[in-house]
Amino acid sequence: MSVIHDTQTTALRPENEVRPAPPHLRFRPDIEGMRAVAVTLVVLSHAGIAGLAGGYVGVDVFFVISGFLITTLLLKELTRTGRISLATFYARRATRLLPASTVVLLVTVVGSWLWLPATRFSSIASDAIYATFYGINWRLAHEGVQYMNADAAPSPLQHFWSLAVEEQFYLVWPLLLLIFALVWGKRRTPVVVTLCLIVVASLITSVLVTGSSAPWAYFGAHTRAWELGIGALVAIGASRLGGLPRPLAAGLTWAGLAAVVTSALMYDEATPFPGSAAALPVLGAAAIIAGGCAAPRGGAVALLGTWPFQQI
Repeated sequence: MSVIHDTQTTALRPENEVRPAPPHLRFRPDIEGMRAVAVTLVVLSHAGIAGLAGGYVGVDVFFVISGFLITTLLLKELTRTGRISLATFYARRATRLLPASTVVLLVTVVGSWLWLPATRFSSIASDAIYATFYGINWRLAHEGVQYMNADAAPSPLQHFWSLAVEEQFYLVWPLLLLIFALVWGKRRTPVVVTLCLIVVASLITSVLVTGSSAPWAYFGAHTRAWELGIGALVAIGASRLGGLPRPLAAGLTWAGLAAVVTSALMYDEATPFPGSAAALPVLGAAAIIAGGCAAPRGGAVALLGTWPFQQI
């Protein structure tokens, strides 16, 4: 929409009237419900619940959600101000994450010192340092391919790997968007093309590395970047997706939810992952978010937006 058109339409509205935000920029109870599905699947999978060994796909759902939300936030700022404040972005991330993660790291290290064998403390302390600086995914990948670690117990800080992948993406993505804005202004085509290239390259890498080195494929940011990139692509196209016919949008959300649940039920520890298998939960999550941009009444939000999902 041109600046002239914006000015004209603004002049025609009463002075105190506030234009409602488009559906994709409002609070999304469907996405809040998706987070509940994702975290529940992961917890039940780790708890050893029969039939939900594939609940680890909840992490992939989170990656798509994160790519969508962060890109939406950055594009909103870019549209409003014409720039992206990297300092503000990283300060916001630190405020959100550091208090809780610091507590978890300190308590885990102290607990390891008190209750785990002394031979493990050095390794766990090193994990804590890597987790503090969001690099534990690379450490876990390296340790995972070491022959002597084949039967080693998992690190009590292993769950920080997905946060590390997200933070590494956030280190690069806002900077890229800022560069694109400086060079091409508000044009989205260069961003979309570059993002598509990143998604394709990362997906191909994921498929190849999964077959040759499972730990590097599972923990690597280079093999997971495409999942965050898919979420970012949905964010870029969200305004157009908001114009989808309501029945089509609703069907898309239910199909996406079915894909996520199906992958959790079908996959297990023997499934080569991520690789091509990750496409089912990733595209499923993307379908839920994409369809939800049109705010269809009969969509999956009818389930995901209910009280239990929102509370979880």
